[in-house]
Amino acid sequence: MLSSCEICPLRCRVNRLAGQAGGCRVTGPNVLVASAQLHYWEEPCISGTRGSGTVFFGSCNLRCVFCQNYEISQVRTGRELTPSQLSRVFLRLQEAGAHNVNLVSPTHFLPQVVLALRQARSEGLTIPVVYNSNAYELPSALRHLEGLVDVYLPDLKYASEGPHAPARRYSRAPGYFAAATAAILEMYRQVGAPEFDREGLIRRGLIIRHLVLPGLLDETKAVLKWIAEKLPRTVHVSLMAQYVPVYRAFRFPEINRTLTSAEYEEALNYFDSLGLENGYRQELGAADESFIPPFDVSLA
Repeated sequence: MLSSCEICPLRCRVNRLAGQAGGCRVTGPNVLVASAQLHYWEEPCISGTRGSGTVFFGSCNLRCVFCQNYEISQVRTGRELTPSQLSRVFLRLQEAGAHNVNLVSPTHFLPQVVLALRQARSEGLTIPVVYNSNAYELPSALRHLEGLVDVYLPDLKYASEGPHAPARRYSRAPGYFAAATAAILEMYRQVGAPEFDREGLIRRGLIIRHLVLPGLLDETKAVLKWIAEKLPRTVHVSLMAQYVPVYRAFRFPEINRTLTSAEYEEALNYFDSLGLENGYRQELGAADESFIPPFDVSLA
């Protein structure tokens, strides 16, 4: 898969094993891990009381100008690990008491993640695995994760298409909505609706995230409408209000501000009007840079 890379919808077809870099800017057979830690700021069913064993991968296949994790996603940074070393990170997070292993922005390292998960499972990994991505995926690549990933946590960012659509303007993601929705349907096929244990922790299933962006309520409404029309009501939606205009958002005046309470309330009302029943909402106080995690590889 890495010798002519078509892991994501960018389909760069570069030979990463020969040092050629595509849209994600990573090369070679290994992964970049920027952080491995217990993380307490995910949805309650993921963080629980002991934290989610979160692995933040370096770089990304998108170029979101407002990325909270831009320090690691927009530069080639992190500690280089083999798939075998990555599997040991998963096991150490389990030993540290994590409720799950949470893979953040893993798309561009999917083949290596598959190898690491197979090894970790064979060596005693029993906690759920969460695949936490931007949804800019290919179903053909996601099928390699079937039976290895328990929970899919895609962030469905945009709905409109075209040369001037927000997906291109803010994330350099051509064909984002078509690709992301096809990927989410494949995720649902694999894991279905959420299943929880007696403590309310998710064991399996799909939760769709959506970050409400300032001035882009039409995108939010189109995303929610698609979810309501294409997926069962048992699927959970996490409607996030934590947008902070960091990184290069200052170059785009229309999004160089936080979300207003009126905007978020309108998004919530539309959610309710569609008959969507399950999910999570945030307080606007979550829109603060203090919620952006520090990055380290202490468990790697």
